Amino acid sequence: MKPGIVYSSLFIFSSLFFFNCKVDPKIVPVLPSDNISETVPEGWPQPNYTFSTNPVSEAGFILGRALFYETLLSKDNTISCGSCHQLTSAFANTDHKLSHGINDLLGRRNAPGLFNLTWHTSFMHDGGINHIENQPPAPITNTVEMGEELENVVQKLQASEKYRKLFNDAFGDELVTTQRMFKAITQFQGLIYSYDSKYDDYKRGKAQLNETEKRGYSLFLDKCNACHKEPLFSDFVIRSNGLPVDPSLNDIGRGFIENQPQNYYKFKTPSLRNISKTAPYMHDGRFSTLQQCLNHYTGGITNLTNLDPLLQNGISMTEAEKADILAFLLTLTDYKLLSDQRFADPNFQ
Repeated sequence: MKPGIVYSSLFIFSSLFFFNCKVDPKIVPVLPSDNISETVPEGWPQPNYTFSTNPVSEAGFILGRALFYETLLSKDNTISCGSCHQLTSAFANTDHKLSHGINDLLGRRNAPGLFNLTWHTSFMHDGGINHIENQPPAPITNTVEMGEELENVVQKLQASEKYRKLFNDAFGDELVTTQRMFKAITQFQGLIYSYDSKYDDYKRGKAQLNETEKRGYSLFLDKCNACHKEPLFSDFVIRSNGLPVDPSLNDIGRGFIENQPQNYYKFKTPSLRNISKTAPYMHDGRFSTLQQCLNHYTGGITNLTNLDPLLQNGISMTEAEKADILAFLLTLTDYKLLSDQRFADPNFQ
């Protein structure tokens, strides 16, 4: 066989080989559009925030989801909201006690879970933000979190063909503004609902609690419900729970917002929904287990400055009672939310 024929044959064979073995294109699932609407579960109070001035739409939700996972919102284009708030952890962060921002800088506090936010009366651990639409600028501009200026974020998004299209879809034209950004993020975050746990099915008559869980529920109502009120499992009040002060952080909580002695060491009461998935616990992530949290209330309260009146004598619980309460707390996990792909990072679907 002549050399030219050999080379031609090899070329044809190689072409066929690579053609037949090429990687299949990535199939991107369509974003589910069902239930993209404001929801108030039966028996729940009316939310603090409604979408009356921010009408929910699929396009607005899609834009908000893209922005939530967008690293362009940070100074070095490496950190997004989703970096510290992960779906499988009910949008908390199980990787770190304290939030990590740009340049791996450490924040002062643990990233809380994000769900049922339209019922919250304030945001951040110290309650320093009083409106859900005003919450996104805080992490974006915080120097140890995303560290960016809003003007720069707008410029980066306006320069992106992707975002010009997403803003046009959501608002009717391509103009990027901070108000539109925050309304879209609010549509995404505000629609992260958690009301499909075993506890919720029990309350709806669709599931049964076992005997341990029933005892735990009764004990919870007696010992914990004063602060962690059903059905949201928080009253969202700013209070001190007597945690010893970490001298390396010296976090005075609400005192940073209102610098008066009566506000020191006060933090917002967190929701206990999905608590089994949101470790580590407390505002500084000091506890890795729920057992440690309960132990704090039976014998760990040492900071008496502004201690909430409900905790003046701690909370009396035997070890057996703690075990029952822990069993009940596990029924608050909403596995449907934790696997809901509507809220997943669209860049990895």
